[in-house]
Amino acid sequence: METTKQKTNTGNYKTVSIQRKFDLPIDKVWSAWTTEDGLKKWWGPKAYSCPVCHVDFKVGGKYLASMMHKDKGDVLWSTGVYKEIIPQKKIVMTDSFSDSNGNVISAFDAGMPGVWPQELIITVELKEDHGKTYMTLTQEPMPAEMYDDCIKGWNECLDKLEEI
Repeated sequence: METTKQKTNTGNYKTVSIQRKFDLPIDKVWSAWTTEDGLKKWWGPKAYSCPVCHVDFKVGGKYLASMMHKDKGDVLWSTGVYKEIIPQKKIVMTDSFSDSNGNVISAFDAGMPGVWPQELIITVELKEDHGKTYMTLTQEPMPAEMYDDCIKGWNECLDKLEEI
C-alpha cells in the first residue's frame, strides 16, 4: 500500500512525501536504511543496482552510494551527512549529487535536468505495529519538474526494499 502527498514550497520546489507499509519488522527496515549491505539491496530504482555503498551511520557521519543502470552502465553518485538519528524511529540526512569520491557536485554536472539546490534533506520516520513497519519518507526541496520522476524512483526503490 502506498500513498503519496505533495506540498508546494516557495519558488519552483516541492516536498516529496511518501507513506509505505512494509510487511517486515522494524529492525529489518531499519537495517535496510542504516547498513551498507542493507542499502546495496534496494538503493536505486528498478533499472539500477547499488554496487558501491559506504555508510558511517552516526550523527555527523557520511554516506556515499552509487546507482548503476543495469543495461546502460551509467552511474550516479549521491552523498550526505546524517543530521539526526533516533534508533528505529527517525533518520534525517542531507542528500547531494557527488562524484565517486563523495565530493558534492551540481545536478547539472551529474547530468540531471532542472534547477536543484546543492543539498536536499531526507527524513525517514518509522513506526511498528503488529510486526509491520509504517514509514514516512520526505525529501525536500525537490525541483518541481523532477517531482513526478522522484516519486516514481522512490517507490521503485521502496518496492525493492519490501522484497528483501
